[in-house]
Parts: sequence; C-alpha cells; structure tokens
Amino acid sequence: MHSAASAGSIVYNRLKQQIVSMELPPGTLLSEKEVSLTFEVSRTPVRESFVRLAQEGLVLVLPQRGTRVSLIDSELVEEARFMREQLEKAVIRLACEHFQDDKLAVLEHNVSMQLESMQQQDGKRMFELDEEFHRILFEGVRKQGTWNVIQQMNAHLNRSRILWLSTDPHWDVLCKQHQDMVHAIRNHDADLAEQLMKEHLSLSISNLAVLTKQYPDYFK
Repeated sequence: MHSAASAGSIVYNRLKQQIVSMELPPGTLLSEKEVSLTFEVSRTPVRESFVRLAQEGLVLVLPQRGTRVSLIDSELVEEARFMREQLEKAVIRLACEHFQDDKLAVLEHNVSMQLESMQQQDGKRMFELDEEFHRILFEGVRKQGTWNVIQQMNAHLNRSRILWLSTDPHWDVLCKQHQDMVHAIRNHDADLAEQLMKEHLSLSISNLAVLTKQYPDYFK
C-alpha cells in the first residue's frame, strides 16, 4: 500500500518518463480517471501529478476541457540547449583538470555500449546512454546537483532529441563525439574538449526546423 505522497511520486515519475520518451506524444489527452485506474491509485495523487507536470510545462490543464500533453516549445528547446552548453563546457573543462579514474572507465564502457546500440539501431537505448554519458561527466567532477537542476529544464529538449534519434539518427557522429571527448579528458586537452561539447550539443537541435515541418502537430 503506497502512501499518498509516494503514490503521487510514482505517478508523476512514470507519466514524465512516458511524456519525455514520446510514449505519450504531444497533444495526448490525459484522463484523471483512466490514469488513476492504470496506476491503481485515487484521483488525488493523479491530480497532484498533473499540477507538477504543468509547472514543468509538460501538460496543459484546461478547465472543462481536460488535461493534455503539451506541445514541444521550440524556444524552450533552444533555451535548454543554451543552458546545457554553458554548463557542460565548464564541466568538461573541469573534467580535463581532474576526473576520477573509475568514472573514466565508466565513460569508456558507456561509449562501447553506444556502439552496440548503434549496431542494433536501438534509438531509445541510444538516448538513455547519451544522457548517462553526460550525467557521468557531472558526477566525475562532483557536480551532481547541477545535473539535477538541468533536468528541470530538459524535458522539451529531450523530446525533440528522442524524435530526432528516431527519424534522422546521426548515431555514428554522436558516438565519435563521445569517444573524442573521452580522449580529450584523458589527454587533459580542455580547449578541444570544450569545442567538442559545443559541437555535440548544437547537433542536438541542428534539425529542429526539419522536425517542426515533419511533425507540425507536435510543436507549438
């Protein structure tokens, strides 16, 4: 039996994961009743989850018209990329100064898993590994809290990245960039690492205009 608080967190986390992964595409109507039945909880934690998701811009709660998954906002996509670029360039410079050996080994393993995902054409797994790669960078320089803050603004960017990975995947370029970043960290080459990170994050929105034309119903 879940407490009301834990039930709310479970519903919120699961719905957020479904929205970000595009399992619940933009514009999807969410029913309080159906969600409460799916998760076998009362409507209160569902309602609270909708409020939290609305605060993050992931759903729109419309009086008399229900709750819908929000459309992807291109401006928020660009703003999240801007924030990530500034912070991640700084983080990878720190990594080039000092990075934990065990974390470097984890990064290298992550890249080898990316190569496997690329061969299997598993876009969902590729996205997860890409996110994990960046999280490991933050952990390796003891900036986990900064990574957590980034996640609060990342949802619109991540939805566009999921869409991109599933339609026009330059997976080989992504993998090569990650490999080159690991080498730059190992060689303490901060200037190269920063340049690679900038190119890497600009790639994530390089075809945003193409996606908005291809999926007009998904974008604001």
